Amino acid sequence: MAESMVGLKRTCRCAELSEQNIGQTVTVMGWVAKQRNKGGVVFVDLRDRSGIVQLIYEESDCGPENFAKAERMRAEFVVAAVGKVVAREAVNPNLKTGGIEVRVESTRILSESETPPFHITENSNTKEELRLKYRSLDLRRPDMQRYLMLRSQIVQEMRDFMAKEGFLEIETPILCKSTPEGARDYLVPSRVHPGSFYALPQSPQLFKQLLMCSGFDRYFQIAKCFRDEDLRADRQPEFTQADMELSFVDVDDVIDVNERLLQHVMKTTMGIDLEIPLPRMKWVDAMNQYGSDKPDTRFDMKLVDVTDVVGDCGFGVFADAAKAKGCSVRGINVKGQAGMARKKIDALVTFAKGYGAKGLPYIQLKEDGSVKCSFAKFMTEEEIAALVSALRGEKGDLLLIAADQDKIVWNVLGALRLKLGEEMGLIDHSKFNFLWVVEFPLLEWSEEENRFVAMHHPFTMPMEEDWPKIDSDPGSVRAKAYDIVLNGVELGGGSVRIHQNDIQEKMFEVIGLTHEEAEEKFGFLLTAFKYGVPPHAGLAYGLDRIVMLLSGADSIREVIAFPKNKDAADLMCGAPDVVDPVQLEELHIRETQVDQETHSDEETQ
Repeated sequence: MAESMVGLKRTCRCAELSEQNIGQTVTVMGWVAKQRNKGGVVFVDLRDRSGIVQLIYEESDCGPENFAKAERMRAEFVVAAVGKVVAREAVNPNLKTGGIEVRVESTRILSESETPPFHITENSNTKEELRLKYRSLDLRRPDMQRYLMLRSQIVQEMRDFMAKEGFLEIETPILCKSTPEGARDYLVPSRVHPGSFYALPQSPQLFKQLLMCSGFDRYFQIAKCFRDEDLRADRQPEFTQADMELSFVDVDDVIDVNERLLQHVMKTTMGIDLEIPLPRMKWVDAMNQYGSDKPDTRFDMKLVDVTDVVGDCGFGVFADAAKAKGCSVRGINVKGQAGMARKKIDALVTFAKGYGAKGLPYIQLKEDGSVKCSFAKFMTEEEIAALVSALRGEKGDLLLIAADQDKIVWNVLGALRLKLGEEMGLIDHSKFNFLWVVEFPLLEWSEEENRFVAMHHPFTMPMEEDWPKIDSDPGSVRAKAYDIVLNGVELGGGSVRIHQNDIQEKMFEVIGLTHEEAEEKFGFLLTAFKYGVPPHAGLAYGLDRIVMLLSGADSIREVIAFPKNKDAADLMCGAPDVVDPVQLEELHIRETQVDQETHSDEETQ
């Protein structure tokens, strides 16, 4: 039967005790992690968010009533214990409190527990679906509590730093107008405006620019954002940004304050001295060398452009790509892997096809000096030798090559590079390699829409020296845009914004947005721009990604208290769910029947 804690007051958390407390009487409260009855002596591991302390119950100390309670305790019972801190006879070096224990004098069972659906333990192997269904239990696990405590610390350090830098924390609306930002909006029907909808913000982008128009100079917010898109390890339908905007600045000013912010966060939360300035890499170099605009620089294996080497060779796949506009032939040198089994090479070919490749030509430079080339019959020995030389091939190396449109070649080799780097143990997971990727293209061509679209958003400022090419060669115009990357993951990104009317109008024209369409989509921002807008720029971090990388968690679901699963469902509370028809009627919404094919299995005898 559960007891009251009236008259008791916790004096400290479990793992806050140490040898300095020996001889003191303390009151600790928490959950039973483990109970061990040794006959005449009961040991209880008591757990709270700080860690574990061992309680020892002996009838001579606590009396028969309290000893009987200790015998009855089971995992996840909530317990209060009053006792004296003593030195532990058998020291446990793996426990923060391993040198002491609490010899209990009195105890209360504050709450009993049914047998949990899984063991509350570090690094649980329990299936994620079950953990998410019982998330409140999952969050009791020590590793999960460390993740969320680190998250809290990171946010606090960010807020402290930004306040000292003169940033004002200002909230922006959650219910707003639907504007095109690259992903589907989550829509909220309006009861008082039948047929009209709010949208949940994909980012505070337009509002933070309005704040600059309002003269607030430096804005910061820990902002909730929502995007209805396909999920993966580092995506959620609702996520958190550490968002900022600054007036009267250019690229270097934004990078400077953010490098100092990252330096502060790494020192205060991880104890790591981050050297600044951080390295910068142009977008085109990142793509050409790593096949990615978020390169993982913890290992080598860079892409090599061999287009010129194979331009006149006899292999049509290479020669055709070398001559076609926007296409190239590139390769990577997988050192020491010439002996890779055919079955594994075939698996790499299948993997490459998943990224758009039609095949994966390769050369194996065997240790005995022999060469196995998958396209040898199409090229002369001299042509193959020139290709090997260009890729710096040596005995024992495996050379993998892709020939296609640049975008496909980058995707294929970039993905192969990461896969092989992980499998070969080339990545030092103790490293934190930060990198700025700068000078992104302003526009990218959309095959689907047959027009140029903004790579970031239509308010991104072009680089002044490229702007004269906006009519003759729009795809070559670079943007004042920048991403901050850590270990191959984009932590955040931003840009300098357009504040000149003529540039903004031309930008809308280039992406096929009429004056009327621009007014319809962004009218409230464009209206504000008519009354004096300062030069401004900003950046937004994916807070969940920062915590994931610094904590070593496998996905952002681990560092969000109550996440959705890969199907955007909350298994704990059962969302999304049907609602009362009365609610739909109030919102002027009528349900329609969705036709679904049903299949029945026939029994076979």
